[in-house]
Amino acid sequence: MDWLGLLILAIVQGIAEFLPISSSGHLALGAHFLGLSEGQDELSIVLHGGTLGSILVFYHRRIIALLREDRRVIPMLIVGTIPAGILGIFLKKMAPGLLGINIMDGFPAALTAGLMLPITGLLMLSIPMLRGRQRDEDQLQEYQQLTYAQVFVIGCFQAFALLPGISRSGSTIFAGILTGLRSQAAATFSFLLAIPAIGGAMTLELKDVIENGSTTPIAMLLVGALVSFFVGVIALTLLAKFVNQGKLHWFAYWTIPVGLLATIQLLVEFMSSQIEM
Repeated sequence: MDWLGLLILAIVQGIAEFLPISSSGHLALGAHFLGLSEGQDELSIVLHGGTLGSILVFYHRRIIALLREDRRVIPMLIVGTIPAGILGIFLKKMAPGLLGINIMDGFPAALTAGLMLPITGLLMLSIPMLRGRQRDEDQLQEYQQLTYAQVFVIGCFQAFALLPGISRSGSTIFAGILTGLRSQAAATFSFLLAIPAIGGAMTLELKDVIENGSTTPIAMLLVGALVSFFVGVIALTLLAKFVNQGKLHWFAYWTIPVGLLATIQLLVEFMSSQIEM
């Protein structure tokens, strides 16, 4: 891993973790097309750590309120994390390459990302239609009013986002709106739910790094974490504006063509390799 590759992946992580375009999908595609392979496990940990720091800083008032006033939301976050936790552990054992940015045996995670990115786009295009049907604003909820059944549904969408190319933020905001939340409330709950989700993913990845050792210099890891942190804060600020303006569907015009083009390119590469064999 060189410095240029590090900076590219750190910027991609900071932007795509929060904007509804899928950080795992873009990291998988970036790693594949840039030919990056070494040190990805520990890099994934520090990049996720940087974006986790972005959430803690951006939503620090909400987090303090949870600890002081809205403690009922804490068990809701636990319930919402259960589906992704169970599926994450299962996939970690059965298809470990699918959760990272490495290439699985004979099947690139990048191809999964290419196939799933258009689905993320379709979810974003569906949000204005959902909002059109929910005309009575007085009936929409704040995240503190969620039932555990609603939280579990949102958690299932978060579990679906373990697939590269499915945006965690996009799918959980979509699910929040689907279950009756106001747009701003859906975005806030999405990122509160990201705290245990990202923390859990980092724990799983840290176990592998401890067992296998680190191959990336500490200085590079620290720079990667800082870059993803600062870019993440900017991305969260931009996302808040897009949510308030009802423009999340704009991101579909990126994820759909990128996914289709990446899939075509990867299939061409696969067929070329088969012909050469």
